[in-house]
Amino acid sequence: MPLTKKQIKQLRALANTLSPMLYIGKNDITDAAIKQADETMQYHELMKCAVQDGSGLSAKEAAIKLAEKLKAEVVQVIGNRFVLFRVSPRENTNHIMLIKE
Repeated sequence: MPLTKKQIKQLRALANTLSPMLYIGKNDITDAAIKQADETMQYHELMKCAVQDGSGLSAKEAAIKLAEKLKAEVVQVIGNRFVLFRVSPRENTNHIMLIKE
């Protein structure tokens, strides 16, 4: 489900106030990090992540790899942080109502 420009703009605005929920360190993207990110995205459709200095990946590389593993969309990459979006299958989650074009 590719996001439109208006939807990306909406998600970027929502992500502006978020704190990172996942930190990627010197071990890069491990199975444990993928599991943690998957569990987080079941409760929060929008997730901000940060890549720490010891990591061998850039934020863009980490965002693409993690989004691929989680079947999520990369919303933005700025500096050492990135934001991912995935619709949650859970019913008791506050779902983000995306703008329709």
